[in-house]
Amino acid sequence: MADVKVLVLLMFTLSVTCIRAKEKPPNFVIMLMDDMGWGDLGVFGEPNKETPYLDKMAQEGMVLPNFYSANPLCSPSRAALMSGRLPIRNGFYTTNDHARNAYTPQVIMGGIPDEEILLPEILKDAGYRNKIIGKWHLGQQPQYHPLKHGFDEWFGAPNCHFGPYNNKNTPNIPVYKNAEMVGRYYQDFVIDKQTGESNLTQMYIQEALTFLEAEASSGSPFFLYWAVDATHEPLYASKPFLGKSHRGLYGDAVMELDFGVGQILNKLMALGVAENTFVFFSSDNGAATYAKTHGGSNGPFLCGKETTFEGGMREPAIAWWPNRIKPGQGIDFCPGESIANVTTHDQVNNTAQPLLFHVGRDPGEKYFIRPHTSEYKQNIGGILSVVEDHKKHLVPGKPQLNWCDNSVMNWSPPGCEKLGQCYKGPPSNPQKCVWPH
Repeated sequence: MADVKVLVLLMFTLSVTCIRAKEKPPNFVIMLMDDMGWGDLGVFGEPNKETPYLDKMAQEGMVLPNFYSANPLCSPSRAALMSGRLPIRNGFYTTNDHARNAYTPQVIMGGIPDEEILLPEILKDAGYRNKIIGKWHLGQQPQYHPLKHGFDEWFGAPNCHFGPYNNKNTPNIPVYKNAEMVGRYYQDFVIDKQTGESNLTQMYIQEALTFLEAEASSGSPFFLYWAVDATHEPLYASKPFLGKSHRGLYGDAVMELDFGVGQILNKLMALGVAENTFVFFSSDNGAATYAKTHGGSNGPFLCGKETTFEGGMREPAIAWWPNRIKPGQGIDFCPGESIANVTTHDQVNNTAQPLLFHVGRDPGEKYFIRPHTSEYKQNIGGILSVVEDHKKHLVPGKPQLNWCDNSVMNWSPPGCEKLGQCYKGPPSNPQKCVWPH
């Protein structure tokens, strides 16, 4: 089993080890998809086989079939990826209600705390140049932006690409080039919600290729965080990819992202830096099964985004490093099912008698182990003991996702005055956030 904490530790260890050995430090590329499911890639069993570049990456690298995100929702998962710490520790959680998922919409007052030491900060101290492309989602107020937390460059947005808005009740989300906005979604960066057409993914691909060329030329180590979001509703793809998939607009978006992965890997090889670059591909959380045809596939696993079942937290994951990582393995499982009395929208508290599954023999979590059985009784005590020990030593971070305020939305981001896109927001009126997830 692998997870984000292991990934961050691995990257840190590799960089420090090479520096101490006076070897050239490895470069790092993390490709993080948005709401892409375990079953969306050909190598994970998607029958249409519409991801040839990712499938090739898997053949040349290693597939991690048991890789888990730290949370089934975008912001807490990304905070964990950047910090190497669980959301309860880094503050990306809420105490407003029991068992609720929370994230960072425009109205959120919190963000990634200064005391959290993020991966790009560690790498920057080690001489790396770092760039994020795409969605940050760790706080939209300037003090939380990526350039304040170890990144040298940024092209992308602080929030999801929701909209369009009227800039009176709600402002459109800004797109940043480094420390200043260069436009807004739906105004300057078009997403046609009728057709799904947008050139954003092509922009994100070109930004990545330009960065790789510049850093390979400089000879300095680099970290590229390619956090693209075309598979998050509202879905989008550029015109050459629209209508190409057998899976509708969602499949079109996947095909274009797959193409982008191929472009980045090919560029690394063309620049002669592939053998010194560790590349990791995954998703922030499981596919949004509630989106139906606008969501992806979690393969055989139960449920998806917003749930802590396997479908919500087990992610597609591929590691690639030519001549360092030996080729891995392919995956093929049968479809999963819904489970009566388990997959429910009701708020059911199972703390007193937790549901227990054996995911080794039952990866789809279709048959929970009955509490009266000897297997349940033999195992639950040990599990609860570990949980209690964890809670005893846990030091929670200050919750960042409790308070919302319309005044902190993207009314007047840095650089808005140069574009004539500064808007007047309402007076401050903090209120506890309401989380329906």
